[in-house]
Amino acid sequence: MKIAFFSLEKKDQSMFSNSFDNADVSFFEDKLSEENVHLAKDADVISVFIDSAINKKIIDALPNLKFIATRATGYNNIDCEYAEKKGIKVSNVPAYGSHTVAEFTFGLILNLSRNVIKANNYIRESSSFNFFPGLEGFDLSGKTLGVIGTGKIGKNVLKIAKGFGMNVIAYDLYPDSVFAKENNFEYKNLDSVISESDIITLHTPYTKENHHLINKKNILMMKKGVYLINTARGELVDTDALVFGLKEGIVAGAGLDVLEGEQELKEEIELLSSSSRSMKMEEYKTLLEDRVLIDMQNVIITPHIAFYTREAVAEITKMTILNIKSFITGTLINLVK
Repeated sequence: MKIAFFSLEKKDQSMFSNSFDNADVSFFEDKLSEENVHLAKDADVISVFIDSAINKKIIDALPNLKFIATRATGYNNIDCEYAEKKGIKVSNVPAYGSHTVAEFTFGLILNLSRNVIKANNYIRESSSFNFFPGLEGFDLSGKTLGVIGTGKIGKNVLKIAKGFGMNVIAYDLYPDSVFAKENNFEYKNLDSVISESDIITLHTPYTKENHHLINKKNILMMKKGVYLINTARGELVDTDALVFGLKEGIVAGAGLDVLEGEQELKEEIELLSSSSRSMKMEEYKTLLEDRVLIDMQNVIITPHIAFYTREAVAEITKMTILNIKSFITGTLINLVK
């Protein structure tokens, strides 16, 4: 059995290397790509993170591949349909960050509502504790939080919101009426949640069907002065529409741990200079719009770290090992296909 791990730093490799007896285990710090797929050419199992785009070309270049273990909850970076056609199973880590991401969500909300980053920058630049009108915030108590997606993360966000005395409304394709009754909130349709909320937070997985779930049409339906939080997937939000909403003053601010086209942004220099891959016009447009967002004073952007705590990393490691062991023993768990 040959197992290849990608996007795994040296400090994190020992836990995996000691977990698979009689297996040939390889580690690579780089993400898996078309350029380095030869490193795993004989692998039966690969384990990747969200930065590895597992497309048809990569799958076809791995003739022995039988199992993909992604070290994340989301798996839209993997062509699962094609993997299924090839008889390749895919597993994820379904619940490692349910508290972690929920807490980070409120970190973004509190930074926006109380101008924490702006206040810190003001003190550093001025060394002054004089009254500064631009730092006036607003209370969360009594405000309406719209939670889009009430899986494990969304549910934890909702519970935290109740602790702040917020009113909560939610949208989900599969409403949990028992949970709603226990926690005293109401499920509504998507348009109602979007139009009635003071703060909107996204906690739904990304699918082809909900691409640009937040778009210009429904941004025009939002309350003037709404805040948008996204710790889910960047492609849920039409970046062009969000920039429009911010510039028009419809959206007062945004807290974004994810960006549409964030992988292209991370590889900006490579994409602009490489002759091996031409940048599509829509990728270039999104990249420029991401740059506009980064420069806006009422937007907080973090580099996809909502999941990143020592507890969550430990859980990812533990569950990935279990997923691979379950494949080896034929008792598969956490399958996404």
